[in-house]
Parts: sequence; C-alpha cells; structure tokens
Amino acid sequence: MQTEKWWQKAVVYQVYPKSFQDSNHDGIGDIRGIIQRLDYIKQLGVDVIWLNPIYKSPDIDGGYDISDYQDINPTFGSMADFDELLSKAHAMGLKIIMDLVVNHSSSQHDWFQKSLASAEPDNDYRDYYVWRDPVDGHEPNNWGSFFSGPAWTYDEKSGQYYLHLFAKEQPDLNWVNPKVRHSIFDMMNWWAAKGIDGFRMDVISLISKPDGLPNAPITGDSIFGNPGPVVSNGPRVHQYIREMNNKVLSKHDWMTVGETTGMSVNDAKKYANIDGSELDMLFQFEHVGYDGDTNAAQGHFSGYTPKLKDIRNSIVKWQTAFDGTGWTSLYWSNHDQPRAVSWFGNKSPEYRELSAKMLAALLHFLQGTPYIYQGEELGMTNNDAFQSITQYRDVETLNLYRQTVEQKKLTSSKEMLDYLRIHSRDNARTPMQWDTSSNAGFSDTKPWLETNPNYQAINAKAALDNPDSIFYFYQKLIKLRHQLPVITDGRFKLLPDNEQDDHIFAYTRTNSDTTLLIIANFTSDTITRNYDVPKDAKLLIQNYTDDQESTIRPYEVKVYQYPTKPLKKMSNKEG
Repeated sequence: MQTEKWWQKAVVYQVYPKSFQDSNHDGIGDIRGIIQRLDYIKQLGVDVIWLNPIYKSPDIDGGYDISDYQDINPTFGSMADFDELLSKAHAMGLKIIMDLVVNHSSSQHDWFQKSLASAEPDNDYRDYYVWRDPVDGHEPNNWGSFFSGPAWTYDEKSGQYYLHLFAKEQPDLNWVNPKVRHSIFDMMNWWAAKGIDGFRMDVISLISKPDGLPNAPITGDSIFGNPGPVVSNGPRVHQYIREMNNKVLSKHDWMTVGETTGMSVNDAKKYANIDGSELDMLFQFEHVGYDGDTNAAQGHFSGYTPKLKDIRNSIVKWQTAFDGTGWTSLYWSNHDQPRAVSWFGNKSPEYRELSAKMLAALLHFLQGTPYIYQGEELGMTNNDAFQSITQYRDVETLNLYRQTVEQKKLTSSKEMLDYLRIHSRDNARTPMQWDTSSNAGFSDTKPWLETNPNYQAINAKAALDNPDSIFYFYQKLIKLRHQLPVITDGRFKLLPDNEQDDHIFAYTRTNSDTTLLIIANFTSDTITRNYDVPKDAKLLIQNYTDDQESTIRPYEVKVYQYPTKPLKKMSNKEG
C-alpha cells in the first residue's frame, strides 16, 4: 500500500481527560491539566492526541452522554481553554482528534427535551429520536440495554417508549430522519472550522437500526434479548457514513476512526476501504473479546485468561484481511478495557516491565495506526485494591453489580468483585500516575476515582528518570515507525511454524528493501527455538540487555532487521 496519508505513519495517544491531570483542585482532570502535560506527551514522540468527550454533559456515562455538542463541560473548563489547548498542541506539532458520539445524545440535550414536549406531528424534534407505541401493553420489542435492564423507557405523558441501547439517559438518535443527519454534519463542520484534526466515532456501527425493530436473541439467564447482533451494521449504515464523508470528512485533511462493534472482516472493509469513501480506519474488538462465556451470569465479566492462540489468530486474520485493501487501528487497551499489562501481560514485579515492553513491540510493528492509552507507556495496572462496590464509579459496572448480585442473586458479591477487579472499565480510569506525591500528582485533593496505590512504584517521574523504562521503550518504537517505511508498508506474514505455538508469536514485515523479524514470548517460561536468523541481521530492539539467539526468555521480545532477499528467478530448465 502506498503511504499517502499522514495518519499511516502516526501514533496516537489517548487522553481520558477526567483522569489525566487536575489543574483547579477539584479532584477531576481538566483541559488546563492537559495543557500542563503537553510537553510530556510531546516527549513520548506521538503525533496525535485523541480526547475522550469533553462536551457539556451530565456525565452519566463518562461524558458519552452529550447535552451540547458545541460547548465544553464546565467541569473540564471553557471553550477558551480548548482553543488554547488546540493552538498549543498544533504549535508543538501535535494534532487533536475529538470523540464523536452520535448514536445517542444525553436526555438533557435540547433536541430530546423538545422531543419530549409533544408527540404531535408538528413537533419536528419528536422524530429526532426513536419513539414507538407499546406492544400488548409492554416494550415495543425485547431488546436489553448494553448497560443492563430494558433498552426502552416509557414516557407517561405521550404513552410511548423511547429507545436507548445504553443508559436510559442516553436516548438513541433517529438517523432515518435527514434533519438529524444534517444537524450532526453541521456540528462536525463547526468543529472543523475550529481546526480540529478529526474524530473518533463512538459505536458508529449502531446508527442504522433494522427495519421493523425485530426481537433479539436471548442468551443465558437474561430476560432481555441481546441487541448487538441485530443492530450492528444496520441496513443503511454505509449510506449514512458515505453521506457524512461527502458532507464533512472529504472536505478536511482529517484522521477518522470508527468504533465498530459486532464486526466481521468483510463488514470492516466497507467502513475502512482504501478508496476513502467512508472512514480511514476502525476499532474492532475481537482480540480483546476473549472474555469467556457470555452466557454466564456476569456477562462479559469473566475470569477467563486470553490464550495466545486466540489473540494470534485474530491479529493474523485482521492483518491479512487489510493488506492492500484498507487500514486499521492497533491497540491493547483504552478507556473501556482493562489495563493491558494486567490482562495480556504479567503484572508481577518480576515481569511487569518485560511483559509491557513485549506487548508494546508486538503491537507497534504491525501494520496500522497504533494507539497508546494514557499510562500504558508506564505499565500502569488494574487497581487490585478495590474491595467494595462503593469504590467503583462506572455506570456499566454498577448496573451489572445490581443486576447480578442485588436483584437476581446470580452470583455472590465477593465473586462479582473478583470479576470487576479484572474487567471493570474503572481499571483504565484510575488517575494518571505522575509521581510519588499525594494522589500520584494527579490532584492535591481527593480524586473522583481512587488512585491505584502502586503509584509509589509506577509513575511518570520514575519512568523519565530511568533510561531503561517502559516510557523510553515506547519512545524508541515510535521513532522506528517514523524512520522505517517497512513498518508502514511492509507485508505481514506469520512464520510458517508458529501457527500452533502456545508460547511464541513470531512474524515478519517485508517490503522490497527491508525485512523485520519479530519474536515475542507471551509466557513466563524460557523457550528454545531456532528461527534461523540471517547472519546479516541487526538486532533492532529488545527488552533484555543481551541476546541469546536460540533461547527466548520470559516475556522476551526481539526484533531483527535485515535486507530483503530478492526472489530467486527460475531458469527454463527449472521451470
């Protein structure tokens, strides 16, 4: 693939503003806090900052319930603060992409408040949302909310239900209505005029609901249908995104990435095709979705540990599928996932840094655009100190606990808390660990969410003071991506004897000039392998201080670089 777009060589740093840096002593991160830390982000070497939502919001779901798309949440600051952030980031060579949440709005948005006012035909805003009459005295269908409970809430005044695939305070927008689409496109162009560099699009694959809103399959002990398979990739989703591309995206030199749930490879190629008619890239969830039995009482919160075989199969499938046909995103963690080193690596003091570096290298040498979630470059871990449900803040976590423990008694409180310490979204949302001062340097007052107590050992100051830290390892990986074209345009190939290996993930990236060989040990075992590394190979990067060619130590990763060997031409006799 030709590397014609700036984002194909870029690396993205994701900032969850609420947990990044508090500047005004209220225990909540804010925009001025991000401004204070721009030098740190620049030092890491990334190209783009992705901001989780900073719009005006009642904050039912971490800002993903937006009450005004063209205003800033006062908790985070003002529009003047944002303008300053954008200006200073651009002056430093850093781009800013925003979070676009347009499957749903907040129930406090002016559109929904006007929608509530009347069900009469002359209310233009009634059709901005998905309203339906009751069926046999109950909800219009059996859909459950992704955040537990029904996906419908009854409005006494009108006698109708409105749809919310997430919390009841997050009513779904009705994309069938062209006025909704045009309002959204106008808003996006308004942000473009301010100078932002693109959007990450939340659950964009859900915006087109199926005709007739059919019932969804029921699994496990739930009384509600799982709407995921029914609402993902609806009948007009690509029509809507192509219209968005025509009205907005194609007019700007942007980077766009769609969060796409329930995605097959063939579906994904339509969203992020090389022709540029829809989005630049997408987030798919297969490699982070091996959570065990979705029929269990805990839903996707389970004690299952991901196996290398599953992870490798998924990565190989997506790397192969997008080779020459599109582009994709590379990530281990984000604001909705557990901390990468706790889930895929090894958080023990002996192996935490080694496994964090291994995961980083394995990911960053793949084809696609890498995303680093704040604190990942420090090897931050899940907060194992949470001992009570009262310590959690995430709406999904709290709803699931109420449903499985308090209401249905499907599991014990201790068992559920064990699961939450593995998978709750709050694991990723604990405050950024800057130094050893009170509250890890995040705030001088009690944070909105408890700081992970291991900040005394794991923090940015310690990382910056240690030339062998995870931070500087990431910095090297980013520099290599900027310097070596093969990381962008090289063909991916799994080593032939690696398909069934339970310990090692080994692959190559190759273009006409250069070949890279990446060897990563996913286990705490010492493994003997012979990969026949060419004699002219250079050890480009590794996470140990010495090299043992045939021995691959616990969580070891090493990357070799050597000239690509020309294909042997067959003679007529050989033919």
